[in-house]
Amino acid sequence: MRDCKIVSRKFELPNSHTLEVSKAHGGYKTLEKLREHSPLEIIDIIKASNLRGKGGGGAPAGEKWELMPQNSLKPSFLAVNCDESEPGTFKDRQIITKDPHLLIEGILITCYAIRAKHAYIYIRGEYKQFQDILQGAIDEAYEDGLLKECDITVHRGAGAYICGEKSALLESMEGKRGHPRLKPKQKEPEWFFDNPTLVNNVETIATVPFIVQNGADAYRAFGTEQSPGTLLFSMSGHVQKPGVYEAEFGTSMMEYIRHFGGGVKGGKKLKAVIPGGVSCGVLTAEECENLTLDYEALRCMRSSLGTGGMILMDEDTDMVVALKNILEFYHEESCGQCTPCREGTGWSDKLVAKILEKKGTKEDLNKLLEIADTMNGKTICVFAPAASAVIVDFMRKFRDEFEAKL
Repeated sequence: MRDCKIVSRKFELPNSHTLEVSKAHGGYKTLEKLREHSPLEIIDIIKASNLRGKGGGGAPAGEKWELMPQNSLKPSFLAVNCDESEPGTFKDRQIITKDPHLLIEGILITCYAIRAKHAYIYIRGEYKQFQDILQGAIDEAYEDGLLKECDITVHRGAGAYICGEKSALLESMEGKRGHPRLKPKQKEPEWFFDNPTLVNNVETIATVPFIVQNGADAYRAFGTEQSPGTLLFSMSGHVQKPGVYEAEFGTSMMEYIRHFGGGVKGGKKLKAVIPGGVSCGVLTAEECENLTLDYEALRCMRSSLGTGGMILMDEDTDMVVALKNILEFYHEESCGQCTPCREGTGWSDKLVAKILEKKGTKEDLNKLLEIADTMNGKTICVFAPAASAVIVDFMRKFRDEFEAKL
């Protein structure tokens, strides 16, 4: 497996979070050549690289940037999504603690491209210690004069999962309850106090300096044709060496697990993998054998690469208990705005609890699938459809374990 450290290049250096170490290893070098390009040329470079959003959706970043007006009378903003609330995902905090100046450099380039003078980093409430490191780096950048043309504000959320959804994030930033907004029919920017705003994930923005410094082709040299570049995968669960490891898209899943994670913990057999955080479809060990880590391959398996939060489950895992654990989370974190989600997550959680108590019937299993169908595609955001897909996948692939508890 070839070395492809784009975002994690400085992670292992002592004091890598400081401005001194960052500059000693090429940090902020991109800003020196930034004026060689117009804002629109920077956007064209990002489009040519086919950089895809690394916060879960995988949408082309350049197309989002292109939606931002270049000559608006209103101010433009950048909102960096560091809510990172998907269970199994902990990659963005690695960037913030190991190389926050890479993120700041990416913010400055992005703000130049979209003509924004102010960027907000929305960080989840539980990340207080990581916020302190990030704020220290921002203070260093101000003292060094790097932020003369762009201000950066860290906005701390209240720890709501739904605020990882971009419109709910902006609602929260505006001081309102974090409820997702209805989506417009046409493509347009997001809006922060009625001003055009670009929302991108931390790792997406941290990838920008490499692309601008080395060119679109250098980024596309990694990964696959449709999924170029790399991703920081968070590996947890029943694995020998859990952690965050960068790999290029198209890497064999099993090779990745063996190379970086050292295989399944205790030498046990692999039973299942959730590839990108709990909102992604669960895969059996057999499905993982010849699978590659890219958006297209996972989509073909009716799953998703998501945020790269890979969770391994060994042969002793009780899949009914695993589903109950996930549904407890969805039940707790539903924002309550849409009835199918608010009621469906709670109802399904209670039904699985009933099955675990050996009080369930086959009718309850059918009812679970009915609830999943009711939640799918009938709400404002994708929270309920994600919960629905999780229920269906667990039931479809491990139904015998559910029936054994009836």
